[in-house]
Amino acid sequence: MSNFELNNFIKDHIDFPSKGVVFKDWLPLLLKPELFNEIINKMSSWEKFNSAEAIIAIDARGFIFGSCIAHNLSKPLILARKPGKLPGELITQSYKLEYGTNAISIQKDSLDKFDNYLIIDDLLATGGTVRSVVKILQNNNKNIIGLCILIELLKLKGRDNFNFPIKSLINY
Repeated sequence: MSNFELNNFIKDHIDFPSKGVVFKDWLPLLLKPELFNEIINKMSSWEKFNSAEAIIAIDARGFIFGSCIAHNLSKPLILARKPGKLPGELITQSYKLEYGTNAISIQKDSLDKFDNYLIIDDLLATGGTVRSVVKILQNNNKNIIGLCILIELLKLKGRDNFNFPIKSLINY
């Protein structure tokens, strides 16, 4: 599977969710189970997962990859969710997007047993969402092993915000 082959299944949506944004829609990849399986296996094979005690998947599309990878690797999965989606005592961090603001929360007690985390999301643009998860982890004296994503928008330079390894399967 090459980037060229994957690109055939990714659709651009101009001015979504707001004017000036080109949304990279990878959901058509899910219509090809053999291709999706290959993507999950490639992401799961990154050696950085060996050092992670747990995986943190970011709401909501990161959950698709995170749950499959956590299952493949028999690793605990922690969800980083948008406001109002998690019960219990939460740790919350706000962030800016290229088209607005939002916040992300993690259940406080889900971080108690682990020190080393690998973050999973679908796409890295400016890095605002990932930066919020990183702040939550760092404020709780946790280590970030890396970030694994399907798509990286290189021109937005989101990776420049981080000092840990980043693996992306598709770069634009």
